[in-house]
Amino acid sequence: MDITESKESESEIPQLTPEDQQRLRERESLELSRARVQQELAAATHPHYRSSLQAALGYLEEKIAMFD
Repeated sequence: MDITESKESESEIPQLTPEDQQRLRERESLELSRARVQQELAAATHPHYRSSLQAALGYLEEKIAMFD
């Protein structure tokens, strides 16, 4: 790929508004949190901690669904 091809492909990428960029960052943050909670849930053995993690996972999934 040469420089002209690179510039052409960059112009095909839609430019996001600041609001869209913020929404994208928020969604990515929620998805990272969900992945962390899922990992902790897979390793957790204490029932109260598992219950707390399951509640957190439900909350995160609801928030992520709002972006769809």
